Amino acid sequence: MIDRLFVGVLGNRNSGKSTTWNTLFNATVRTGKNPRTLTLYGGECVEIFLISGSPEERQLYAGEILEQQDCRIILCSIQYTEIVRKTLDYVVENDFDIFVQWLNPGHCDAGENFDRLGLFPWLVGHEATVAIRDGKAQPQERSEELRQFIHGWAKARDLTFSCP
Repeated sequence: MIDRLFVGVLGNRNSGKSTTWNTLFNATVRTGKNPRTLTLYGGECVEIFLISGSPEERQLYAGEILEQQDCRIILCSIQYTEIVRKTLDYVVENDFDIFVQWLNPGHCDAGENFDRLGLFPWLVGHEATVAIRDGKAQPQERSEELRQFIHGWAKARDLTFSCP
């Protein structure tokens, strides 16, 4: 059983990636240096590491951030650009389970975007779970979808604990 999970929220600039994380945590969150606690259900929590600003937007290689982390669940904003493949290649090469929520259309997009980078078939070919969600819609449903996925994955691996 794969023991690390990468949860990516994929979208263009200003698509709603950070809004998704802020809604998931019920607070404004930013990339930190240490893992943090995510509240799940019924008083259960799980430890995660969050990369809120996409490495692509910040011109960073995600591997440099992630290789320093031993947290089993990584949440990461990823920007829909050619260089996102470097992030995804790192995740595949390091044997993560992958869940990607693609905000298409994104909050500031004119409409739905064609997958010009061919990421959807690439992700599916690497056994990722991919969900396409409307970044113009309210973020509660897509954040809840992430919480449910993370909860099921973490519970199956006995990673949940009682919230402080």
